[in-house]
Amino acid sequence: MSVLRATSRTPTLLRSAAAARRHFTSSRIARSQMMSLDNFTEEEEMLRESVRRFATEVVGPKVREMDENEKMDPAVIKGLFDQGLMGIETSSAHGGAESSFTAAIIAIEELAKVDPSVSVLCDVHNTLINTILRKYGTEAQQDHWLPQLAESKLGSFCLSEPASGSDAFALQTRAKRDGDNWIINGSKMWITNSYEAEVFLIFANQGLQGYHLLPCHQGYGYPIAKKEQKLGIRASSTCTLSFDDLVVPNANVIGGEGRGYKIAIEILNEGRIGIAAQMLGLAQGAFAKAVPYTYTRSQFGQPVGTFQGLSFQIAQAAVEIESARLLTYNAARRKEEGRSFIKEAAMAKYWSSVVAQRVAGSAIEWAGGVGFTRETGIEKFWRDSKIGAIYEGTSNIQLQTIAKFVQKEYS
Repeated sequence: MSVLRATSRTPTLLRSAAAARRHFTSSRIARSQMMSLDNFTEEEEMLRESVRRFATEVVGPKVREMDENEKMDPAVIKGLFDQGLMGIETSSAHGGAESSFTAAIIAIEELAKVDPSVSVLCDVHNTLINTILRKYGTEAQQDHWLPQLAESKLGSFCLSEPASGSDAFALQTRAKRDGDNWIINGSKMWITNSYEAEVFLIFANQGLQGYHLLPCHQGYGYPIAKKEQKLGIRASSTCTLSFDDLVVPNANVIGGEGRGYKIAIEILNEGRIGIAAQMLGLAQGAFAKAVPYTYTRSQFGQPVGTFQGLSFQIAQAAVEIESARLLTYNAARRKEEGRSFIKEAAMAKYWSSVVAQRVAGSAIEWAGGVGFTRETGIEKFWRDSKIGAIYEGTSNIQLQTIAKFVQKEYS
């Protein structure tokens, strides 16, 4: 009887085991179809190679001169437009490449490996200016502005003010209705791309109705009050703008009256992924310049890069760069998938800026006295890295954002 019971149970056990194996196998197949964060489309890979070649051949020879002159070479800006890098996500109907957000992040990263100044020019134009018009502009506004921004006119994002940095609610630039126009008075500070730009998106306070977002052409008339002299990203212009009874048509208001603050907050979450990509590329650029030198520079009969102390530092930097890459592209993919990405964007921006400073600083030391000179360009990466902890949300703002998500999850 016991044998019969055992025999009768055997098929059931086998069926259960087989079912378990089938379940495991199907799960394995499903997992095998999931892509790693290093997996890119053929179009994205082609873009990466194209941008890398442009950065090396066109931007590279001009980096030191632009940095020392504190001025972007107009030929570089024209080259970005000619390469189709100023309308990466913009539809083909509006003259753009109609590519992915990840493609824009790839371009920003590759440019930053050679010159973070050129990278941020491309970043602000794509992730802030173009995205605002694509997401919030009317069809008429898109038809008017997007072709210009894709083909020839550089854009500038005018939010920060002397008393309004991290506290965007403190805007003092005012917009007053006058018939079919708005009259803008006030000033903006720390405005990227402003010296070369021809299209400006201006955030202005309208009192109880909230903030308005108004695009205008350079020809509307306003002076550049001051061009800043900076520690890093010197070729990227940063200016103070003054508006004295600037007249902007009501038809220009983007997203409807009073929606400017909401637009600013939403768009900066995307922009932070762009800055993360810039800092990631910067770290890789410094790493790529310094590490090969450590294997050619010999002391005590061996390359300095092979000493355990230095080789461990290089290994640690490689891990940190890879972690910044994973955070950055995870945030980019989540954004593309329509999933929540605010926390991930904050993490990517925060950590990439930390890694950029660490790696660029270490790279100077790895190269010794040579790294401290301007000739190699390594010291420029460190100077450029400092801004990563400041613009598009300081590191403390990113940590505050991350902390809120942690508290919400665990409290």
